[in-house]
Amino acid sequence: MASSNFIDYVKINARSGAGGAGSVHFRREKYVDKGGPDGGDGGRGGHVILRGNTQLWTLLHLKYTKHVRAEAGKAGEGGRRAGAQGKDIILEVPLGTIAKDAETGEQLMEITEDGQEMILLPGGRGGLGNDHFKTSTKQTPQYAQPGEEAQEAWIVLELKVLADVGLVGFPNAGKSTLLSVVSAARPEIADYPFTTLVPNLGVVAYRDYRSFVMADIPGIIEGASQGKGLGLRFLRHIERNSLLLFMIPADSEDIAAEYQTLLNELLQYNPSLLDKQRLIAISKIDLTETSERKKLTKNLPVDVPSLFISAITQEGIEQLKDLIWKTLNEPLSVS
Repeated sequence: MASSNFIDYVKINARSGAGGAGSVHFRREKYVDKGGPDGGDGGRGGHVILRGNTQLWTLLHLKYTKHVRAEAGKAGEGGRRAGAQGKDIILEVPLGTIAKDAETGEQLMEITEDGQEMILLPGGRGGLGNDHFKTSTKQTPQYAQPGEEAQEAWIVLELKVLADVGLVGFPNAGKSTLLSVVSAARPEIADYPFTTLVPNLGVVAYRDYRSFVMADIPGIIEGASQGKGLGLRFLRHIERNSLLLFMIPADSEDIAAEYQTLLNELLQYNPSLLDKQRLIAISKIDLTETSERKKLTKNLPVDVPSLFISAITQEGIEQLKDLIWKTLNEPLSVS
C-alpha cells in the first residue's frame, strides 16, 4: 500500500436522521362525517452505522467525507399509515477501527469482525399519531407526538492494524526486508532510516496450509512515546498485535541496550503492551562471524526466546516461523 494512500485517522461530523412527526387526523368517509382519530405514527430517522469490511485496509475512502447525514423519517398520515423510515447511512471501515467522541476522547466502539455492524448515532424515534391518545373521555385528541430530534457529533475514526505478529524495532532493523521474504507483501526497502512510513501487512504461509498475519510497524526511535519521530502515530498499531517480534540488527552497538530502549518506549506508551508475548530476532546475521554470536546476545533476557536470522541468506527464517507459530498457539509466560 502506498504511503499516500494509507490513512489511519479521520474526523467526521455525523448526524442521524430526525424522527417523523405523528399525524393528527380524523377518519372521514361518505357517511361518517365525524369519525375517530386515525393519525399514523412518524417513521424512525436513519441511523449512522459502522460496518466491518475485510476488503478495506485503510480509511482513505473516508478522508474527504467530512459530513455524514442520515435521512429523516417521514411524518405519519391518516388511516393509521406510518411514515417511512429514514435511510440509514452505513460507513464501511477496515477491521481494527475504533470510533471516539472527538470532544471527550471517549471510545464509543470498535469494529473487529467482518460484517459486524454497530450503530454510531441512532436515528430519532418517530412520534405517535393522535390515534394513540384517544380515551373514553377524550375521543378527539387534537395532538400527536413530534419525532425525536437527530443526534449530531464530531467523531474520530482511528485504525489500529490487526495482525498476529507485530515487528518492533528501530529504523533500518530489517523489518521490511523480513516481511518481503516471508510473505507476498512488497514494502519499500532501502538502506536508510524511515523507509517504512506506513504499516505494511503480509500473510505468512506456514506448514499444512496454515498462515498468520505479520505487520511491519514503522520504526520506533527513543522518545517515540513522547511523540518524537513518527511517535504516537504508529505506536497504537502495536496494541492490536498478539505477539511482538523485536528485531535488532547484528551490527548494533549494544543489542541488550537497544532491546531495553524499545521495551521502555512501549512501557511509557502503554504498560499493558509488556503483557504480550515477545520474541527477539537478531537480524542481518550474515554481517557477523559465527564465533561472535554468543557475545551479541549477552545480557538479553533469558526468559524471552531469541534467535539469529538473515533475510538475505534465509538463515533462521524457517526456525523463526516455527517459533512464531508455537508461541501464537502455545502461549509462553512473559515476565
